Amino acid sequence: MSVTARIHQSVGEIDAAAWDALSDGNPFTSHAFLTLLEESGSVGEGTGWSPLPVVIEDEAGRPAAALPAYLKSHSQGEYVFDHSWADAWHRAGGSYYPKLQISVPFTPATGPRLLTGRRPDLAVPLLKVAEQLCVQNELSSAHATFIAPEQLPLFEEAGWLLRSDIQFHWDNRGYASFDDFLAALSSEKRKNLRKERAKAQDGVEIRALTGADIKPEHWDAFWVFYQDTGARKWGHPYLTRQAFDLIGERMADKVLLVLAFIDDQPVAGALNFIGTEALYGRYWGAVIDKPFLHFELCYYQAIDAAIALGLTRVEAGAQGQHKLARGYAPVQTWSAHWIADKGFRRAVADFLERERAGVAQDQLWLGERTPFRKG
Repeated sequence: MSVTARIHQSVGEIDAAAWDALSDGNPFTSHAFLTLLEESGSVGEGTGWSPLPVVIEDEAGRPAAALPAYLKSHSQGEYVFDHSWADAWHRAGGSYYPKLQISVPFTPATGPRLLTGRRPDLAVPLLKVAEQLCVQNELSSAHATFIAPEQLPLFEEAGWLLRSDIQFHWDNRGYASFDDFLAALSSEKRKNLRKERAKAQDGVEIRALTGADIKPEHWDAFWVFYQDTGARKWGHPYLTRQAFDLIGERMADKVLLVLAFIDDQPVAGALNFIGTEALYGRYWGAVIDKPFLHFELCYYQAIDAAIALGLTRVEAGAQGQHKLARGYAPVQTWSAHWIADKGFRRAVADFLERERAGVAQDQLWLGERTPFRKG
């Protein structure tokens, strides 16, 4: 298939309506989210994330398919760890960076990475364009992370290597209320969760805000929470302060901000994004140390919201086996990788085959330890 592809320097260069027609309603691949990362300085010069979106145009020069892609000079903010690959390639005398990253920066949430709108036939050509981009610019590799499961066959068809990991997601099994969810748990776990919620809520007022109810002062408070968590987890926060203002201006209806107050002062918060099927938990922070408040704001309030909104699942972010006891079950997440050097590719393929077997065993082991009633 002969296609015309254009490499842009930012998503902001691309018409918003044309981009969103391809992105299928996912909040993180939306034009609004990706451009606010650019405009706020969260990605771009000095961050190691240089926007490089790839667009295939139709006969009239309009976007028909796209990749949210970035030129990366490090492996930070990806949540799929390839540091050992980089070290091995450097020891062999190669340059692993820069590389091409097909993802949403700092966002370990599953979603479409091949934005094809009404042209699914352009999915594999998109990946071939990415490969050619790597070859022409002597990039070591291309990586697509947190791929929506339904797109995995497209990466396989293109010959990319698949990698799996585990997250913990909450599945809405048709619950009408949080009590319905609790009824599905074993008696001991049900009692534990009720105790945790009671202790977390004691002396605290919790407000779940969305849309116009989120005020500038709420973002001011959440920035303080986010900075503390970011400094402890990553060394420095990935998002700038302006990013949160732009989220509030452009995506408030896609946001659920859960804040905890004591004496009318915000003391902790959790930021979620609302998708068409899922609620995505992204950031949390606090200025007090209160038992179980993290679980309440991040996990239990998210379950309440997902049930109320009729969503099918909650994705509560990367890692965290403590989510298991709170009703979040192990789910495999997927990434796909293209390696330019054939010898290095064979070594990575061998590693991934062994790693996938281990991940599948881990999922089975964890799945037997969910808090749900057996049988």
